[in-house]
Amino acid sequence: MTEKKIIAVVGATGQQGGGLARAILDDPSGEFVLRALTRNVESDAARELAARGAEVVKADLDDPGSVHAAFQGAYGAFVVTAFWEYGSAEREQAHVRAAVDAAKAANLQHVVWSTLPDTRLHVPLEDDRMPTLHGEYKVPHFDSKGESDRLFTEAGVPTTFLSTTMYFESFLDFFRPVRDEQGALYLNLPMGDARLPGVARDDIGRTAFGIFKRGKELIGETVNLSGENLTGREYAAAFAKALGEPVDYRPMTFDQVRALPVPGADDIGNMFQYYADFSDYFSGVRRPEYVRTLNPDLLDFESWLALNKDKFAE
Repeated sequence: MTEKKIIAVVGATGQQGGGLARAILDDPSGEFVLRALTRNVESDAARELAARGAEVVKADLDDPGSVHAAFQGAYGAFVVTAFWEYGSAEREQAHVRAAVDAAKAANLQHVVWSTLPDTRLHVPLEDDRMPTLHGEYKVPHFDSKGESDRLFTEAGVPTTFLSTTMYFESFLDFFRPVRDEQGALYLNLPMGDARLPGVARDDIGRTAFGIFKRGKELIGETVNLSGENLTGREYAAAFAKALGEPVDYRPMTFDQVRALPVPGADDIGNMFQYYADFSDYFSGVRRPEYVRTLNPDLLDFESWLALNKDKFAE
């Protein structure tokens, strides 16, 4: 009898790791076994995974020893960090180093690392089209991850790089259609006329699962994730169709985003400017038809919106 392969999932009770955890548990072939890493083994989400048969393990990327222990005996691991929880590139990179060291020590055969491109490869620090942040970044939560890619490569950890993008769920939290003083709905997504790849949150984990299922042929490769690449006007048109009334597209400017009174507004503003100004490098490499070969259930925006239409009820 073939021994089942253990996948250690960092953040198994979170957004990306949770999607992978459910995909492993839902797989009728049972090829993989879920080892769910979480900081709180008593949470409702952790208890739910345990009830479904997962091995739930307490581990924290701030405690490298706990990650080393959690990776031992596993076939592979999914690694994701939580930049927006602490807003520090230095801490994020320390977390990546902890995961890389643990993967190396455990001799893992396949790691999937949730990453983003280093924007400085396309917009150098001296480029004044967008401000330089913290003295060394253009889009810190992108650049930190992109810079960390080399840690896996230099350590010789067999890694597939899963380059993510904006969640469709961001339309629920940040870019909901709103009404003007005349009652007309409009979408203020700050994308100008450029295309923005989006993806359903659970499809990140489902695609990671497809990568593990595909096996070692994707080691060393980058999988550029997208459910659909749409312009702001196309997103607005999809909302109009789903909601049954016109939705105008009135994009915010990047400077307006950078001026928002929220943590990391300058990072977010630069991110949208990168999406728009460097669309060839971001949107241009993202092909949903390829992602669908790894994740046949990949949702396009219309399908995601149909599943979530009620959440936009006023």
